[in-house]
Parts: sequence; C-alpha cells; structure tokens
Amino acid sequence: MSEPATHSLADTASNSSRGQSPYGFGEKFRRMLWSVVQSTLFAWSFHNWYRFRRFLVRAFGGRIAHSARIRRTVRIEIPWNLTVGDESSIGDRAILYCLGPVAIGHRVTISQGAHLCAGTHDYRDRRMTLRRSSIVIGDDVWIAADAFVGPDITIGDGAILGARGVAMNNLEPWTIYHGNPAVAVKPRPPMRD
Repeated sequence: MSEPATHSLADTASNSSRGQSPYGFGEKFRRMLWSVVQSTLFAWSFHNWYRFRRFLVRAFGGRIAHSARIRRTVRIEIPWNLTVGDESSIGDRAILYCLGPVAIGHRVTISQGAHLCAGTHDYRDRRMTLRRSSIVIGDDVWIAADAFVGPDITIGDGAILGARGVAMNNLEPWTIYHGNPAVAVKPRPPMRD
C-alpha cells in the first residue's frame, strides 16, 4: 500500500496561479463578442450564405479568401488567428480551435466533424501553462471526416488525413495517411483538372 501524497507549501504556492487566465481583458471581451455573434448570426444564417459568414469572420480579424466556404455549424475559437485560402471549404461541425495561428491553404477540404486544435498545455509545468501553438495546412489538402490535427503540426501540400485519423506529427506532401496515430499508407496520385 502506498503512502498518502503530501504536498509542501512550495507546491501549493506554485499551483496558486493555475486558475488564472492567460488572456487580458481586451481579448476576453472580443472572444465574448465573437461567441455571441457565432451562436446567433453565424449559426442562424442560411446554409449557403457563405459571403455573410466570411464577412462576420473578417469583422473579427479573420483572413478569409473571397471564394472560401465555411458552413454555419463550424465552431471557430479566436477568429483573428484564422487564415483560409481560395476555394477552401470548412464542413459542418468542424472545430477550428485557433488559440494560436491556423493557416489553411488554397483548395483545402476540411470535412464534417474535423478538429484542428492549435493549443495545448505544458504537461511538464505543474500549472499546466497554456501554449498557443500553430497549425499550417498546405494547398490541396483533405482533412477527412472526424479527423484530428494537433498543435504545432504542418500538413504538406496535397496530403490526405483519412476519416478519424489523428495527426500528432507533420504529414508529408502528396501522401495519404490514416489511423491513430496517423501513418502513411501510400502516395497520393497526381490530381486531374
């Protein structure tokens, strides 16, 4: 039988700031405003009102190409950290957790239920300090349904992450991946026009 855990006064002191937010008042306020807009105007818009939703995300600092399509059920955290390229499409119920910069290239498909998570915690720190990481997704990429892309990940041009795949390491260009963790399956064939 193990002895009960004991905590020193130093441990308690180092944990005292664990519940403190790393965000200043201005960022908290903007996030709250975006939350209201996203849960009303954005979510209640007609399914094909892409121009309107692009306008809303841009009003909060997002850099969204004029031909990008974002579905009304997409959840975006901190839109001013989001960039979406030409002819890219973000599917229903996708989560873009943009604590850090998330850059999505041109002609990218983010399928329904996919989750891009650009934030994590430092597990080596007793306070579990928040880390605002980045995600970079190249051109002509497909992130399939319910797939997960973790923090500090780069997805090379033309790569495919299959349904429910989990990318916790960078994905090489023009390669098809699947599984948890994602493993390379085969090269992606050349694209046709």
